[in-house]
Amino acid sequence: MSDPVNTSADIDHLGSGLKVRHLTMMGLGSAIGAGLFLGSGVGIRAAGPAVIVSYLLAGIMIIFVMRMLGEMGAALPVSGSFSHYARMGIGRWAGFTMGWLYWFMLIMVLGVEITGASAIVQSWLPGVPQWVVALVFVSFFAVVNLARVANFGEFEFWFAALKVAVIIGFLVIGVLLVFGLLPGTEPVGTTHLFGDGDGFAPNGIAGIAAGLLAVAFAFGGIEIVTIAAAESNDPERSIATAVRTVVWRITLFYLGSIAIMVLVLPWTTAGGEDSPFVAVLDVAGIPYVSGFMELVVVIALLSAFNANVYGTSRMAYSLARGGDGPTFLSRLTHHGVPRNAVLLSVFFGFVSVLLNWALPDAILGILLNAVGSALLAIWIFIVVAHLRLRRRFEREGSLKIRMWAFPYLSWVTLAMLVAFIVLMLSDTAARLQLASTFGLFVLITAIGVVWQRRHRDVSVASDPQAR
Repeated sequence: MSDPVNTSADIDHLGSGLKVRHLTMMGLGSAIGAGLFLGSGVGIRAAGPAVIVSYLLAGIMIIFVMRMLGEMGAALPVSGSFSHYARMGIGRWAGFTMGWLYWFMLIMVLGVEITGASAIVQSWLPGVPQWVVALVFVSFFAVVNLARVANFGEFEFWFAALKVAVIIGFLVIGVLLVFGLLPGTEPVGTTHLFGDGDGFAPNGIAGIAAGLLAVAFAFGGIEIVTIAAAESNDPERSIATAVRTVVWRITLFYLGSIAIMVLVLPWTTAGGEDSPFVAVLDVAGIPYVSGFMELVVVIALLSAFNANVYGTSRMAYSLARGGDGPTFLSRLTHHGVPRNAVLLSVFFGFVSVLLNWALPDAILGILLNAVGSALLAIWIFIVVAHLRLRRRFEREGSLKIRMWAFPYLSWVTLAMLVAFIVLMLSDTAARLQLASTFGLFVLITAIGVVWQRRHRDVSVASDPQAR
């Protein structure tokens, strides 16, 4: 029997039961996807071995952003996370715009993830239409997300753990290849890093910049940790611990994987491969590697899909609770699960799948371009909100985790994000992303203004999450 939805005051808060290990794996599961397994070659092709610098710069930027978000999250753990902080620190319009921009971004990502996974699985099952595979996956994860949050967290923990285990195994094999410790291999050392005749940065500073554009958004998804913290048993402690561990693990996995690729393979080879992961494992002589990596990519995509359904549903729930969304999205089952918000996210995720099938080069392309740089806007909102709220949290004595060298590193991070936008203006494809995101930003803001004028009776003071 399905859980009844509350129609009165029988429950007015989300469930609890997520542990630190659940939060950690959710962050890893959402951030480590096909972008790392399949898209690494794009950055290598742009920057050569110097793509390590691109990943390092992007990694530093997201570490600072996550530290600020972790500080606010530990001081005030709410399901809306950065949307709620933007509302508090900047204004109600900012909370509305940021929350629905994030929701839209993840909805489009859901379609890409489930389409990619379904296409691979369909190739294993000749005669089965791809939309049938997609429908099965979407239905299954709808059930997972409608379960009590502790069960969801356990499922995502093991799902993401499989992916993390593969990356750790890849790093171990890569180190053995670098030092020639596998049978039939010779040490490569730094031969490919500096000695292929092209140098460390064959395309110069411009190549590193182009590589930065290719890799910066790969870190997106890690922010789901702060959204999920509101449903943990000890939110303040959980978010502080999870942010510290997730950030360095993500950085290690990304930087370590890329370093192995450019050490083991000539950059022209790694950059020319659809998946440098497969190319490295081929050098190690591991049989059936291509089929195995297909399975890994499916797991990576489905793990990210599962985590992002969670993220979109909790963001929609939080917006509705704050008066910035339809009331029906704030209704909970007796297990504290926002069923309507989950079903809405699943529904639009499937609509996005249909768009992938019906309009691959038309409307979908515009929408995906808008998603491409939406993270930039979200990160900027996080930094500005942090700069505005830090003193308030200090006065209240609620800080459990602190941003380093405040406010200097916060301003440095904001400058890095602005510089990143300037850098994107120099690239034709990136300019299209910025233009699409700007158009989406203006549209959502305009909708927010209209919505708030029609719902003047709901104010920030009456926001149940702020109490």
